[in-house]
Amino acid sequence: MNTSTLDPVELPAGMAPAEGPAYQWGQRVIALCDLVNDGSFPDVAEGAVLAEVGSEGEIVQVGVHEASQQPVYMVDFDGRVVGCEEPEIMLAMELHDLARQSREVRP
Repeated sequence: MNTSTLDPVELPAGMAPAEGPAYQWGQRVIALCDLVNDGSFPDVAEGAVLAEVGSEGEIVQVGVHEASQQPVYMVDFDGRVVGCEEPEIMLAMELHDLARQSREVRP
């Protein structure tokens, strides 16, 4: 996919543009846990899974939560944009590298 043709997603209220996040717009990431609705998605039941662990998505915007000053990543998981914190995601490339390395170590 050519990410240069995508328009950034508008940040939700309470978020400001990020300075120095670990990940950048356009990078592919993997969900490291089930990402559940915290009430941000009115058309989805609160507590419902928005993206399952292992789902792959693309970062479409990066911001900082104003209260905590922590980076927040807006990740597009198959058409559903979900706000994620750094511990909830990992670069897909890094996960694929870890899997390759573990296969190489086996006797």
